[in-house]
This record gives sequence, C-alpha cells and structure tokens, in this order.
Amino acid sequence: MAQTFQIEGVDVRGRLVRLSASLDAVLDAHGYPEAVSRMLAQTLTLAVTLASALKYEGIFTLQTQSDGPISLLVADITSDGAVRGYARFDEARLAEAVKADGAEVPRLLGAGHLAFTVDQGQDMERYQGIAALEGATLAECTHHYFRNSEQLETAISLSVRFDGEARHMRAGAMMVQRMPHQKNADEAESEDGWRRAVALLASLSESELLDPSLDSDALLFRLYHEDGVRVQPPQPVFHRCRCSREKVATTLKSFPRAEITDDNGVSQVVCEFCKADYTFAAADLDALFDGGDA
Repeated sequence: MAQTFQIEGVDVRGRLVRLSASLDAVLDAHGYPEAVSRMLAQTLTLAVTLASALKYEGIFTLQTQSDGPISLLVADITSDGAVRGYARFDEARLAEAVKADGAEVPRLLGAGHLAFTVDQGQDMERYQGIAALEGATLAECTHHYFRNSEQLETAISLSVRFDGEARHMRAGAMMVQRMPHQKNADEAESEDGWRRAVALLASLSESELLDPSLDSDALLFRLYHEDGVRVQPPQPVFHRCRCSREKVATTLKSFPRAEITDDNGVSQVVCEFCKADYTFAAADLDALFDGGDA
C-alpha cells in the first residue's frame, strides 16, 4: 500500500508506504540470507515510496551497484503498482561483513552508486538520476540525492522487521518533502511548518510504522492532527514479474545460436527476478531461428 498525503496549511507533502505480502512474494523465490533480504526489502520499499511521488506511465527502477559483499540491489515498480526485485552478493564476504561492526551501507554495500530510473517506453525520454552511496543507510543516501541533485528538502523514515521463524518480512517508509512555497507566503512560517513536519516524522517509532493494527489514516492523524492532514486513497502494491517465454525467446533470438546453447543443444534461462525457468529444447530453437514460434 502506498498513500499520498498533504499537511494542511504548510508546503509539505508526503508518502506513506507499508509492505508485507508483496515483500514475502519477492523474497520467498530467492531464499536470501537475512542481511540480503533486509537490504532488498529496504530497496523495494524505497522504490515504492519514491515512485509514488511521481506521475509516470511505465517503470520506475531503484538500483545500487557497489564493490561490497552485496554488489547489486534492484527493485522496480510499474505505474499500476507491480513490484519485483533481486540481489547479487558474495556469500563468503557477506558472512564476514555480518560479523563486523559499523553502518550497514558501508559494511554491506561498500562504495558505489544509487540510481533512479523512469522508463516510459520508446516514445518518451528516459530519466535517470545517480548519486553516490554516501550515508549509513539507504534512506540517508536518498536524502543526499535529493539535497544535492534535486534541491528538494526531503526526510525519510524507513524500517524493516524480519520474523526468522515465520520467514515473514514487514517494511514501512514515510517520506515528507518541502514544496516550493507559494508567492506572497511567509518564509518564516513556511520554514517553521517544514521543521515541525520533520520533527514529527522523527518521533515516529518503528513499532508504529510497522504495526498492522494501526491503519494508515490513524497513523497520519496521530502525527499531524494539529496542522491537519489531507489523505488520498491508497494505491495498491503487489508482486508481479514481467518475464514470459515470449520475451525470453525474443532475447535469445538476438544472439548467435551457438552462444546460447549447451553441449546438448539446449538453452536454459532463469529469470533473476522471480526464478522462473525457461527451457528451450533443440526443436524449440529450430522453430525460433527458422522464423517460427518457440
């Protein structure tokens, strides 16, 4: 669920995101170690949060690339709310990093960058923003991006909780952003409203953000009732991969046949997002490369 809200009387808008079943659907397909699952859950939650602040028709992607034990995190969300994601990591280096002290981004991800991409199809210009992984957490890295690249004052609270026995993940994020204030607006009043919004966000506890019995409207009212808060209907978020046998066949056909087959003349492709296995026997490849359907 992703929900947009506006704090009344001040130039502040926000997004509240809470995920559970969609996270489990992504993570269950992979069986990642807990540290990787936590970082991917954060990446997915941030992707949904940032995407919900945009008007687009297509795919929003949040990706980290770095030299640490977890070298790649990818999460994307379509404009209708379908999410998916995956990670790449070095198991031996991860085991050592988990034992070490220190902030999670430098310890688990290392040095690298965070990329935001909006792809609205072939007829639209592709937008991408890139920022260095500077910060202790992914939320802090995102703060740096908005401050330095977008000149948009932003504050984010992000929490993840993992139940190891049940293999169940819950995550939540709340983001507030200061909009350019209106002409003739009082600058001091605008600044005071922004500081108040950030202070109230900082008072939000992890238990409140992740409590399934505390609905989103009640949570937002609890934080911002003094100013008043206007809430938009929530947007659904769900897991769905976009891979298909037809798409894989199209990709295979773009390579020389000798490069995509094993010693038995078979081609096997596993989707990195959902782990679906697509096998093309020799007869399938004959049809594909002869111009038929695989």
